Amino acid sequence: MALWDRLKESASTMQTQLMAKKNDLKSGAFRDASMAMCALVAAADGTVDPSERQRVAQLIATNEVLQNFGADDLRRRFEDNLDKLTADFAFGKVSVMQEIAKAKKKPAEARAVIQIGIVIGGADGDFDKDEQAVVREACYALDLPPHEFDL
Repeated sequence: MALWDRLKESASTMQTQLMAKKNDLKSGAFRDASMAMCALVAAADGTVDPSERQRVAQLIATNEVLQNFGADDLRRRFEDNLDKLTADFAFGKVSVMQEIAKAKKKPAEARAVIQIGIVIGGADGDFDKDEQAVVREACYALDLPPHEFDL
């Protein structure tokens, strides 16, 4: 199986697993950590072009698991995290990782945050090494083993 096919299958599997847990994923910590993860993946290479920002915002707005929360609230949180990362990536990343770590107390939420990162990273068909690296770092912030997610 080609890498592209495996990636699409993995992202699809992650989305299916997220849907199965949708009713358990309603906390503010999950919301905040998810938006931080989306911003981190979008800015993984240190830059965010307008088309990438729009694509990720669209994915957030249409992801069924995230529909437990208001779209405007999610967009604002995503944009706030992106602004931190684009102003100063290294400093912003510390703040964003703290947001992601909020989900650590509930293992199901922590795993869901990582899965969202993988879904967002793979949405363009290329879960590149920069995106994989930041999701792997988020695993450590959440006390999850990266190999559990093939990272």
